[in-house]
Order: sequence, then C-alpha cells, then structure tokens
Amino acid sequence: MNPRLTLVSSVIGAVLVALDGTVLTIAQPTLQSDLGASFDQVQWTSTGYLIAVASLLVFAGRLGDRYGHHRVFGIGMLGFGAASAGIALAPGVGWVVGLRVVQGAFGALLQPATLGMLRAAYPPDRLRTPIAVRTAAIGVAAAAGPVVGGALVAGPGWRAVFLLNVVPAVVFGVLALAVRPARTASPARLDIPGALLLAVTLACLVHALVALPGWVWTATTAAVAGAAFVRHERRTASPLLPPDVIGSAAVGSALGMLVAASSALSGALFVGTFLLQGTLGLDPFRSALVSLPLALLMVLAAPSCAVLLRRAGARRTTVAAMAVLALGILALSRASATPALCAAFALVGAGFGTVMVAATHVVVREAAVESAGVAGGLQQTAMNLGPVLGVATATALMEPGGGPGLPLGVLAAVALAGAALGRKLPGRPGTAINDHGQSKDRTPVPARR
Repeated sequence: MNPRLTLVSSVIGAVLVALDGTVLTIAQPTLQSDLGASFDQVQWTSTGYLIAVASLLVFAGRLGDRYGHHRVFGIGMLGFGAASAGIALAPGVGWVVGLRVVQGAFGALLQPATLGMLRAAYPPDRLRTPIAVRTAAIGVAAAAGPVVGGALVAGPGWRAVFLLNVVPAVVFGVLALAVRPARTASPARLDIPGALLLAVTLACLVHALVALPGWVWTATTAAVAGAAFVRHERRTASPLLPPDVIGSAAVGSALGMLVAASSALSGALFVGTFLLQGTLGLDPFRSALVSLPLALLMVLAAPSCAVLLRRAGARRTTVAAMAVLALGILALSRASATPALCAAFALVGAGFGTVMVAATHVVVREAAVESAGVAGGLQQTAMNLGPVLGVATATALMEPGGGPGLPLGVLAAVALAGAALGRKLPGRPGTAINDHGQSKDRTPVPARR
C-alpha cells in the first residue's frame, strides 16, 4: 500500500472510532427507551467498550509489529464493522453490551495500527504532516459526531448510528488485507503472560476510575497485577514493552503529556456541560454552538503544529500548548458571556490539538520501526486513560450547587503539571537527540555549537 493510501486508511480508521464514540453518546437515551434498559445497562455500552479497548491496545500493537500493521488493521476494521452490524440488529440491551465489548476488542486491533502503518510508510522527518492530518480528521469527527448522531437518531433511529460504520470498515479492511506485508528480519516473540497481566491491570484501573460498584477491589487488583507486570517485564527475555520504547525519556514524557492533556480536556468538557446547561441555563443546541470553537481550533491547530515542530521543536511547542490549554480552562471557569465562553473553548481546542499532534509525533518518531505498534498502542492507551481520569477527577470535585471554579482550577493545574514533562522532549531540529542508539533508521545530527 503506497503512503497516500496508507494515510487515507489511517485517517478512516481513526475517524470511525472517534465518530462511533461521539454519536453513541447522542443515541444512548433513545436506545435506553427503545430497548427498555436501565441506566446501568446503558452505561455499560460505553464502559464495556472502554475496558476492552484499554486492556488490549498495547498487545494489539505488538501483534502489528510481528504480523504486519496492515494485516492487523484489516482484521480490526472487518471485525469492527461486523460488530457494528450486529449491534444494529441486536434484539436486546444484553446483546448490545456484549457486542460493544467485541467491537472494543477489534477497535483495539485497528487503533495502534493506524499509527504503526504511518511509521512504516513515512521516514521520520516526514511524519509531522501525516500525524497532523490524522489529528485534524479526529477533530472533525468529534465536531461532526453530535450533529450526525442527532440527525440519525431523529430520522432512521439509533440503529442507523452503528450501520454508519459498516461500509467504510469493510472497504478499507479488505484493501488492507490485500497488501502483502513486508518481511520482518527478526519477528518479536509474543509475551502472552505480560499481555495478560497488563490487560488485567488496565481493565481493573478503568473499572475503578468509572466508579462502578466494587471499585476498591478492582483498584487493589489493578495495583497487584501492575506490580506483577513490572516484575515480569524485568525478568522476561522478550518483554511486551521493548526497552527502546520505555527506555526513552522523550517517549515517557510525551505519553505523560498526552494523559495530562486528555485528562484536563475531558474533565473540563464534563464540567463545562453542567456550566453551560445548568449554571448559565443554555439549551443543548446553544451549548453546542458555544463550544464549537473548540473543535474548530483543534482542527486548525493540527497543520499549524506541523510547522511549529519543524521551526521550534517538540519541547517548546508542547510546553507552550499545555500553557494555552491551562489558560483556556481557567478562562472557562470565569466566563459567563458568550464571547468569553467561545474564546475560552478556542484556547482549549488550540492547546489540546497542538499537544496531541506534537506528543504523538514524538512517541511514533522516537520508536524504532520494529516497535512502532507498541508505541502506537501506548499512545492510544494514554488517550483512553486520560479522559477516564479527567472525568473521575471532575466528578469527585463537583459539589451539588457548587461552582465550576474548583474542578476547573484543578484540571488547569493538571495541564500545567503536564507542561513540566516537556523538558524531556527534543528541542529544535538540528540539536542532538539522545535516543541511546535505539532509532536505527535515523542519522544522528550533531549539536550546534
């Protein structure tokens, strides 16, 4: 598959997943009424999917490294489409929940592959633009999701929301499977015990963060399984997380920034919904219009970030963007008039969109081609855990009748804490990058004197 078709496939896969999540949120009340489901059952249509995705992303990335990202992407797309079709035909909410878990498992296969395919198709110095295009497309999907979901639910019904995925998933899944994968000189062994321990850790962590009954036990299980995973990874000959990925300070910092940024964004949006529709008394449609600058600036920030990375480097770009994100969240806590609200959402979108492109670029670029799938899996894991953590934090800090100042202030502090991690990222192009010789396909560039 040539680079342009690879980019299109990567964008379509990322957009399908992003669009599926946003339109489902709109469809859930109608789904609940149509199937006679309880609130807890409807909640599991999202929670079950999230647990399946978060627990399998890294292992799915390793599968792509071993068997080929196009192959894993194709299987993930076809499975995602088939599960979507099954949900559209489901006779009861139990079937919907079960098939959402299956859909999450296939979604975990395709998500790291969308980044792994780009890493394999483009040289490191040309990754900025493809990643920016992919991020901009996700921003468009996030903005269009509520509109598309509302139109489908009001027209054909909630089942049409899931049928929307089927055709593109089948078309691009078949195209990806038609590609002959490149031969791997030394295929990585699969660390099954490590994958199981990490899956249990992440699944229990997500379960605990969404505050379902029994969260204390799941949090304890996550801690025990996490400790066992770390011990296993230190002793095994073929770890699930290769040293060239987790041994890079730049990759670790970029992942931490993605968690902080996505946590701050999602928590702020959660609080912002209650601010707009509760405190300020706006109806849902007007609330959507007021927050539209967030999606617009996120889309515009993606191509702008590619230029900033080339001229200023990842360190300055991400630190400044995290500061803008924090400023936008603080402005949101004090805004009441429509122009001020729009400006606050614009700052949040510009900051988050820039961080997402820049940090993702670092994660994918710094990893060797042989570990691109694991790097993509870690990036997607960060982007899945961050929102859960942000919403959990916002929920814990919001008080009945209380204002948005405290939760939004804490979330702004989270963004600023993430900015501190930017010191470990590469500086301007032309300065030395200490990658410990792991990135075999890059020629070292001497430092300026």
